[in-house]
Formats: sequence, C-alpha cells, structure tokens
Amino acid sequence: MAIYTLPELPYEYSALEPVINPQIIELHHDKHHAAYVKGANDTLEQLEEARDKENWGALNGLEKNLAFHLSGHILHSIYWHNMASPKTGEGGGEPTAADGLGDLADAITESFGSFARFKKQLTFASSATQGSGWGVLAYEPVSGRLIVEQVYDHQGNVGQGSVPILVFDAWEHAFYLQYKNQKVDFIEAMWNVVNWQDVAKRYADAKANTPLLIPVKG
Repeated sequence: MAIYTLPELPYEYSALEPVINPQIIELHHDKHHAAYVKGANDTLEQLEEARDKENWGALNGLEKNLAFHLSGHILHSIYWHNMASPKTGEGGGEPTAADGLGDLADAITESFGSFARFKKQLTFASSATQGSGWGVLAYEPVSGRLIVEQVYDHQGNVGQGSVPILVFDAWEHAFYLQYKNQKVDFIEAMWNVVNWQDVAKRYADAKANTPLLIPVKG
C-alpha cells in the first residue's frame, strides 16, 4: 500500500491566471508532483527489500532518492496551498494586522527589517537559484525567527529543523511554458498569488508545534 498520495489541488487549473496558465498547473501537479509521490513510494519499497535481503550496498543511493522525492512531495504540497486566485482578491498584497495577520507581519518586520526588504531577499533568492531549486521563507526554531533559504533541487542547503511556510518553485517546469527563460519575471509575478492566510496559519502552527532543538539549561 502506498504511504504517500498526491493531494488534490485546492482550486481549478485556471484559478491562478494570468500569473500561471492552466497548462502549467495541470502538468506541474498531475505529472511532476505525481512523479515525486511515486518516487517516494517506490523508494520505500526498495528500502524494505534492502532490509529483507540485507543488501546495504544500495543504501546510500536509496537514501538520497528518498530525500529527493519526499522533499519534492512536501514542498509541492505546501506550494499549491501557498497560492490563491488573484481574481477573487484572495491572493497577493502583503500581510497586515487589518487582515488578522498581524503576528506574521510583525515577525517579517522583526526578522528582515520590513516587508519590502523581505520581499527583495526572497525574490532574489528564488530567481538566483543555480539550476533547479526553490526560494523558501522558513521558521527557524532555535532563534524563533523567520529566515530565507535557497533550496537546491528539493532537499539541499536548508537549516536543520527549519519549517517552510512560503515556497516559490524555481524549477523550469514551474514556469518555462509561459515565461520561457525569464525566471525572475515569474518570481515577480508570483507575489500576486501569495495566499497570506495560508502562510500565517503555517507560521502559527510552526511556532506552536516545532519541538525544541537545543536543550535549555535550568
């Protein structure tokens, strides 16, 4: 039985137009994300077989495969919900206290100095990824602050224990059919579909549920 399953999209393929066209959403979700889910499940089966046969020679490759596919599945699952339709007014803008998002807005200001400075950093981190990767806003539990990370492929260059709350997919399959090689144009457009309500919920959950990583004396 499969451990991981492909989640349904929370909107129609056309919901994110004109920022992302329906063809990209369909291919990205139904083909690319589905491939990461299948890859994670297949790798778990291969690991079970390796344990049964004590075939440890393949272990390093299998562990890398699991990290790759599982991270791809998790990041894409966040990605779909991090976006909302610009047509309904749910996507875009910035978090404000007036919208009930004061905690997130304050955390961004405390961690980056201002929303504008945060936006520039995440935009550059996403658009400047070398090859395939992601730009990520994450909750870092040791300091209790927000940080921006560049994720190479799906799983590289991240802080241990950091919790992603906003992710920008900078792989070519996320934008090439519409934006060609203009990755920065796609990242700039992405700000028009950010679902800040979802980001705020993830931030609150991360603060409330992330275990303490470094023991406190006393």
